[in-house]
Amino acid sequence: MSNKKENNRITWVLGILCGLFVIPILYLSYFQIFRAEEIKDHQSNRRIWAGEEQILRGSISDRNGEILAYSERGADGGQSREYKYGETYGHIIGYSYRAYGRYGLENSYNNELLDLREKNPISELQELLQSGDEKYGNNLTLTVDHVLQQKAYSLLEGRRGSIVLMNPSTGEVYAMASNPSFNPSTMAEEWEQIVESEDSPLLNRATMGLYAPGSVFKLVTATGIMEDLNPKETYNCTGSTTIDGYKLRDYNEKAHGTVDLEKALEESCNTYFAEKGLELGDKKLRELAERYKLNSQIPFDLGVSVSRFQKGGMTEPDIGSTSIGQGKTLVTPLNIALMVSSIANDGNMVKPILVSEIRNHEGELKKQNSTEIIANVSSPETAKALRDMMVRVVESGTGTGAKIRNVQVAGKTGTAENETENSHAWFAGFAPAESPKVAVVVMLEYAGTTGGSASAPIARDMIIESMNRLGY
Repeated sequence: MSNKKENNRITWVLGILCGLFVIPILYLSYFQIFRAEEIKDHQSNRRIWAGEEQILRGSISDRNGEILAYSERGADGGQSREYKYGETYGHIIGYSYRAYGRYGLENSYNNELLDLREKNPISELQELLQSGDEKYGNNLTLTVDHVLQQKAYSLLEGRRGSIVLMNPSTGEVYAMASNPSFNPSTMAEEWEQIVESEDSPLLNRATMGLYAPGSVFKLVTATGIMEDLNPKETYNCTGSTTIDGYKLRDYNEKAHGTVDLEKALEESCNTYFAEKGLELGDKKLRELAERYKLNSQIPFDLGVSVSRFQKGGMTEPDIGSTSIGQGKTLVTPLNIALMVSSIANDGNMVKPILVSEIRNHEGELKKQNSTEIIANVSSPETAKALRDMMVRVVESGTGTGAKIRNVQVAGKTGTAENETENSHAWFAGFAPAESPKVAVVVMLEYAGTTGGSASAPIARDMIIESMNRLGY
């Protein structure tokens, strides 16, 4: 009996030893078979960085040739990356450091900046490392105007939020600022402070931040009213309405009296849009939102969060809240910029463009990005009607802070509730209204006041600066 117990003990010990031997083999085999390519291509792979050191990384310039980032060789043969304007371009250009990886255009256009083949860049780097030859990367020209970018970033000083300024018919992004930001040139000294900051300076609020849109979303609901309901039908606003036991209020419970769509948009009447949203229904609202690219990945040169619209299971109070931009709807400022751009562009949404062209170090053109329509969100007639209503918002409604003498500005304000007492403040619009040259979105986090008082004046300053700069 004792021999049998001893044999069982030996078998048990051998089983454990075999397991300890086999498990690491299986683990390593898994990575070699299934994740080899991922590991090989990862930013932290030292061989990648060693190969890249032999390529002089290309420069990045604004639309007028102002150099924003460039690389140069030192006496020891190594190269350093210079970021001329620090925080102003932190979220656009990003950074490229062996210790911290890559971010922004430095990441998304890494192969182009190094002039590497798209299909097998790692093999090319290995060949270059073995040969010892020096190579030159490609140069990027952005659609951004440096003066407008500086203006946008300066207007956000002391605030948390973002500004997007773009051409509504071509998709060219003239400025995209996010604050707080970071200085790519001082990453080594400030890295711990940056990653530990509660203000999230590494978050590009223009493309990755998700916020309740507030009353800016009424443009989506208004599109549905134009299509399926009677926009001239009047409604008596008493300052609040009760939907299945839920009391929905207007701002400060102001009673707007008798309103139709035009007047309701001008004065941003919550109860009108909530009741009309119920008439449209959740399926129609979702279809409208998805036309405006909510629940879809927006193609762009930088990473973009997917704006979210509830896909089902809405109660009547949910529909009422959603119709005025509250509830579970979350959007990026870039998505809102595309929304108002499509209204400015006869109902056609164009792909946003940040990189205009790519040239090699000798100046030869290798790629040029062109305008591309990515969605048709409404008829030209509906877009024209919405434009006219948005002009009234700025002329005599909630958006008078964006008014400019001798220039017709179209816009919509938004004051979005969140988990704190301090609401987010939105303004989204375009100018000149009849022949739009720029669309602008200003989103201020936790502003604690309305979009009309906080964000509209900033949008006004951006439009005036763009008029002077772009000459329209």
